[in-house]
Amino acid sequence: MTISQNLADILARIDAARKAAIAPAPATSLVAVSKTVAHEGIREAMEAGQRIFGENRVQEAEAKYPLLKSQWLGLELHLIGPLQTNKVKEAAALFDVIQTLDRIKLADALAAERQKSGKCPRLFLQVNTGEEPQKAGVMPRQAAGLIDHARKLDLPLEGLMCIPPAEDDAAPHFAFLAKLARQHGLKNLSMGMSGDFEMAVRFGATHVRVGTAIFGTRQAQPIMA
Repeated sequence: MTISQNLADILARIDAARKAAIAPAPATSLVAVSKTVAHEGIREAMEAGQRIFGENRVQEAEAKYPLLKSQWLGLELHLIGPLQTNKVKEAAALFDVIQTLDRIKLADALAAERQKSGKCPRLFLQVNTGEEPQKAGVMPRQAAGLIDHARKLDLPLEGLMCIPPAEDDAAPHFAFLAKLARQHGLKNLSMGMSGDFEMAVRFGATHVRVGTAIFGTRQAQPIMA
């Protein structure tokens, strides 16, 4: 199928999952993950009506999205990969949402950049719900402290994000994230990818991140120019 056909299929499945859910979120946005996808694929998705995209790396996004943002109104770009503090300036200038706030040092760097440039994207806290040592995200027991710290800095924190362990049933992770968001008064939940986004919708996801189900198997190397 084409990218536009894949998008239509994913959106229909999101709608069906919302109808089947007991208490879905007020709305569920599709974040099309365009990691390693060339300009042509992104443009095809945009021509089909898609406006929210996710990238894993600041450098790759810088190579693709400034031109696209100048050409397409309403394009919204999310950073869904780890952010190093030495890339905060670039990330704040390009992204509309950063979903991977996961430590105090990064929160401080984002606050300092806002002080300098006046720019700070909307933020999600990434929670390492599986407590995997190789994966980014704040550990669950430390999430409350980081949420409090971000709020003391008056950062625009609006939600939580997670990536459950690949071998786990994702449902308990989604349920935990939804409960944590309720406890802290956070309205947005970014959870669910190509293999489990329908389950995430049933647990109240406001954003699902889908890449391969839209664009097909990723290239081996990211698009850098």
